[in-house]
Amino acid sequence: MIQMSLKTSRVALAASLAAVLVAADGLASDSTTDWPQWRGPNRNDISTETGLLKSWPDDGPKRVWLFRDAGIGYSGPAVVDGTVYTMGGRGRTEHVIAIGDKGKELWSAEVGELLSNGWGDGPRGTPTVDGRVLYALGGRGDLVCVSRSKGTVIWRRAMKDFGGRTPGWGYTESLLVDGNLVVCTPGGRKGAIVALDKRTGKRVWQSEKFSDRAQYSSIIAAEHNGVRQYIQLTMESVAGVAAKDGRLLWRAEWPGRTAVIPTPIFHDGHVYVTSGYGVGCKLLKIGKRNAVEEVYFNRVMKNHHGGVVLLDGHIYGYSDGNGWTCQDFKTGDQVWSEKRELGKGCLTYADGRFYCVDERDGTVALVEATTRGYREHGRFRLSPLSDRRSPRGRIWTHPVISGGKLYLRDQELLFCYDVSSGS
Repeated sequence: MIQMSLKTSRVALAASLAAVLVAADGLASDSTTDWPQWRGPNRNDISTETGLLKSWPDDGPKRVWLFRDAGIGYSGPAVVDGTVYTMGGRGRTEHVIAIGDKGKELWSAEVGELLSNGWGDGPRGTPTVDGRVLYALGGRGDLVCVSRSKGTVIWRRAMKDFGGRTPGWGYTESLLVDGNLVVCTPGGRKGAIVALDKRTGKRVWQSEKFSDRAQYSSIIAAEHNGVRQYIQLTMESVAGVAAKDGRLLWRAEWPGRTAVIPTPIFHDGHVYVTSGYGVGCKLLKIGKRNAVEEVYFNRVMKNHHGGVVLLDGHIYGYSDGNGWTCQDFKTGDQVWSEKRELGKGCLTYADGRFYCVDERDGTVALVEATTRGYREHGRFRLSPLSDRRSPRGRIWTHPVISGGKLYLRDQELLFCYDVSSGS
């Protein structure tokens, strides 16, 4: 009895310490240069940093370091206080990896079994940093909460716990942390979206009335009509559910084909979505009582997986068939397109420039953010390139800007470049 009591006390103490650790609110740093999650602080691929290079020398910006053991996969970097957090497959296991500001590994933590896939093995999502912990979702649907200081796993769950089935290309979602919730998309009849208590991993609610299969997009949060909501895109739908209890607020049909990947955009009561395989893009107006009105549906933007950025009333990104494209957000009209200068890829915005990556050969271009056409201000090519990438895979990890540094990845190779104007 005494031994049992002591054991119980130790378990209770450990649980209490974990709860205190996870309950830390907000980011560990107030820095405006942190990039704590997928697509940055506001999930829009826009950095607020200034003082960055407006043009690059012929050989590109200076490389600060190269980390060669990030593992197999397409996971992006999250950067907080100069520490980089990403995921990769090592052997038959997926890991979360912390890398210091000198490019040296600090720790790694096991996420789950390696996802095997013909287009490339390993994890796809980006970790989400929240206070003293981070959250990560592996390619097979394993979800972990990990201490940032030592890489200790505090709790773990799996998408199968909530009725989820691994999509054909694996779970690619990057987890949303909102208040006390971790929100993600297991998909399936029990409810497409689930909200977990971020301190314990226990289910708070699941969206029973929204039960589409999981695809590859990541959830965004929005405030509209006085209600906080989570917006997600699937093969069949774009929908909003209440953050409080997961009830379905609105839904519109989406004619997805093969795979639906880009993250939705919410702005001024409107939701913009796009996907590839010839589908196109749609703008919805969410009116009073959550009435849904289609503003337009066209094929100006057919974005496969490189993502799109809304900047000053215009959408920028790569459109299959059209090339790099600028589109009027309100009308859907094409403003300009360019497909000869740079191949298909992904982009991120910072300080008046887009950082665009050609998925085929690792060319990185600095492109002016303007409605007056494609205007390039320098380029370079990643070197070396991974020899471990699947022959069917490409350089699909999106670029990240944080603290005057540009982070790029090709499988196990993680690059850091100095793009500050003081460099």
